[in-house]
Amino acid sequence: MTSSDRKPNAAKAGASAKTAKAAPKKDTTTGAAATAKAATAASAAEKGATAKGATAKKPAVAARVPSARASTAAGAASKAAPGAEAKSPRRAPAAKAATRTPAKTASRSAGKDPVEATEKGAVAAKAQGAAKAAPARRRASGPDPELVAALDRLIDGHHHDPHSLLGAHAEGRGTVVRALRPGALDVHAVLPDGTRVRLEHLHRGVYSAKVPGTSLGDEPDYRIAALYDEGEAEHVTADPYRFAPTLGDLDLHLIGEGRHEELWNALGAHTRVEDTPIGEVRGTGFSVWAPDARGVRVIGDFNYWNGVGFPMRSLGSTGVWELFLPGVGDGALYKFQILGSDGHWRDKADPMARRAQVPPETASVVTTSAYSWKDQEWMAERKGVEQHRAPMSVYEVHLGSWRPGLGYVELAEQLVEYVTGLGFTHVEFLPVSAHPFDGSWGYQVTSYYAPTPRFGSPDEFRHLVDALHRAGVGVLLDWVPAHFPKDDWALARFDGSALYEHPDPRRGEHPDWGTLIFNYGRTEVRNFLVANALYWLEEFHVDGLRVDAVASMIYLDYSRDSGAWEPNLFGGRENLEAIDFLKELNTTVYRRNPHVVMIAEESTAYTGVTAPVDRGGLGFGFKWNMGWMHDTLEYVKKEPVHRKYHHGDVTFAMVYAYSENYVLPLSHDEVVHGKQSLFNKPPGDEWQRSATLRALLAFMWSHPGKQLLFMGGEIAQGDEWSHEEGLPWWLLQFEHHAGVQRLVKALNDAYRPRAALWSQDTDPAGFRWLDGGDHEGNTLSYLRHGDDGSVLACAVNFSPVPREDWRIGLPSGGRWKAVLNTDEERFGGSGHAAPAHVDAEPTPWHGQPVSAPITIPPLGAVWFEPER
Repeated sequence: MTSSDRKPNAAKAGASAKTAKAAPKKDTTTGAAATAKAATAASAAEKGATAKGATAKKPAVAARVPSARASTAAGAASKAAPGAEAKSPRRAPAAKAATRTPAKTASRSAGKDPVEATEKGAVAAKAQGAAKAAPARRRASGPDPELVAALDRLIDGHHHDPHSLLGAHAEGRGTVVRALRPGALDVHAVLPDGTRVRLEHLHRGVYSAKVPGTSLGDEPDYRIAALYDEGEAEHVTADPYRFAPTLGDLDLHLIGEGRHEELWNALGAHTRVEDTPIGEVRGTGFSVWAPDARGVRVIGDFNYWNGVGFPMRSLGSTGVWELFLPGVGDGALYKFQILGSDGHWRDKADPMARRAQVPPETASVVTTSAYSWKDQEWMAERKGVEQHRAPMSVYEVHLGSWRPGLGYVELAEQLVEYVTGLGFTHVEFLPVSAHPFDGSWGYQVTSYYAPTPRFGSPDEFRHLVDALHRAGVGVLLDWVPAHFPKDDWALARFDGSALYEHPDPRRGEHPDWGTLIFNYGRTEVRNFLVANALYWLEEFHVDGLRVDAVASMIYLDYSRDSGAWEPNLFGGRENLEAIDFLKELNTTVYRRNPHVVMIAEESTAYTGVTAPVDRGGLGFGFKWNMGWMHDTLEYVKKEPVHRKYHHGDVTFAMVYAYSENYVLPLSHDEVVHGKQSLFNKPPGDEWQRSATLRALLAFMWSHPGKQLLFMGGEIAQGDEWSHEEGLPWWLLQFEHHAGVQRLVKALNDAYRPRAALWSQDTDPAGFRWLDGGDHEGNTLSYLRHGDDGSVLACAVNFSPVPREDWRIGLPSGGRWKAVLNTDEERFGGSGHAAPAHVDAEPTPWHGQPVSAPITIPPLGAVWFEPER
């Protein structure tokens, strides 16, 4: 969690605004939309009657409400419906290609509970008996009371298996077809041979007819033709309730176990094509996990945000609800309307949505990727890289403020050109998962599977990653499994219960951040998060994840006072469930993607963050060295005359440098909320501040560990980060700022080809102090060794006084040439005389067999290597 997001909850949650509700003007959409439009009017009329005390027996045939005449009422009802979206009614485009194959053999009775199954059996038996014995009498007495009760449950939204009542069902020597079309004037079933069978109104918008013999064919198929407005065309569509479940038995089994590693291919919204005897049916299968819901409906711009006609079925004990909607395709807006266990309806964005609306709108968007990757060479070469022994120089980027106004496509040109020009090996994006608050870093995630739509579509984000790969730059993402915001349209109390969050507020809420904590002990929640990590790595070709706020996950007392947290079952403070989750996460990621990198932002001394899981560790590849960052920045903030009293701050990191595999970050968190920019942290005038910054960067690039620099640091940004203003690129007209940028390029240019600076970052053999104790002179000197036998001698002077004839020990004789001098005029330095090379003398020094006198410029750093 980053400090930028620690704002009052309303701000952090992103002002969870519902999207605007637009009244339909003309019915020009699919049968689904027309059904919903008429249902809205019928529902409004019914509510009015109830309000007037009309609670007596309902008539056998409901009054038919013409949709066109009721359009005003329909629009008003739609506006009143929670979660309605600002979108003109339109026909959703058909899917371009099938993306899923339904389980043809799956039972239509999936999801029945015993009581419901008994009720349905009784209803079916009574209905069949009545039809045989006295059909005239049945028509006179109205529908069977038990069937009416079941239909009431269906229309009221709390029937677990609408497919058992709707669709085609064998009865005697024929088939009963029931269709839910509230408010329709006339409803027919259109059979495979073109024959039309009129469906009579049965109860509250349910229409029914018995089709004799085998008119529907061996695999019953038909279309429903519904008329809503006199003088307008019928709306003809396939019946959603004649299709088998979207998910197969294996999907459900894996979801139930919490082991579905490709969960995004099972849940959410997926366009597909169904082959039927009459012809292909294009549509979208919707599925959502809501185990404690009493009922779930699909709502969207395709049905005027009215879900009465679109109840979903429960697929048994897994808690998954499912429905296939013909005619709904890419670009359609949708949500799930959930009747919670507490009896309240909630309109929720899809947790598995792969695309989201641009904030402040909050709907999910049906999407199918059509992207064709071109980074095959990068992906193949990545397989041969051992990350610990490879260069990693990371440019950390907040996409919204790097150059405000750019989308993914523009960034694929401008950001790629900039990063490659400076020589970085990787970029790391602050969270790109969809989040509601524009002014945040992005750590308040509301759609974990959707790239933020502010900058373009998911395929356009793929294009950005692809462009970076083709330019030879790796891509890391910040990922946030530690917490999520309380927006009422997102994950919080998703099905009326504490579903994704831990039910105990001592474990389920962050007191500082006003957010909720995932329930890591629930297998389905762990599955949701593990699959999400795999989703970004595999679907977007991302090269690694930096896992945010790990310390807050592994400690139950994190930021809590005594008595405000509950010990684990052994009486300790560790969150054992979160620890198990992190182990499962890293084990699964590395098993499927062994050449990516998992990085922990962990700020404590927890042991074994980067140790393998089979050795008791958490299994991360790297850990941010927060201790190095804070100690070093505290040191450079001191006046030079006082630094000798704090010399241990700048050397202490080498005491524990090999306890974990480290990344050295100068991150986004250090340039906000009064902490000042990197340029303004050191004391002194502009020249001293820029010189100190250059020395600091050279120290970091030559220190054991990989490097990360937040954007703006490379141009010596003066002000703190601002989302509204973006980076102050105009500073580059001034030499002190342009010089720092040129230094960063020189550091990367020297770093990448020299194995001494990266090949043994995690091995003590890669570093040796020459003199780490010169506190009076504020200097540091050390050797870096590569696994190829290469060596680099480095010296840093954090004093404004030049160190002339300063002797440095060297491991071998001969001539040593200067690789880097941060005080060169091209970097904005003073150009203080420093030799381009030195000759080793047979004078042992610093424990080395030979030595040479060198000059270390004021507030500067120099690197030397043997001439060859």
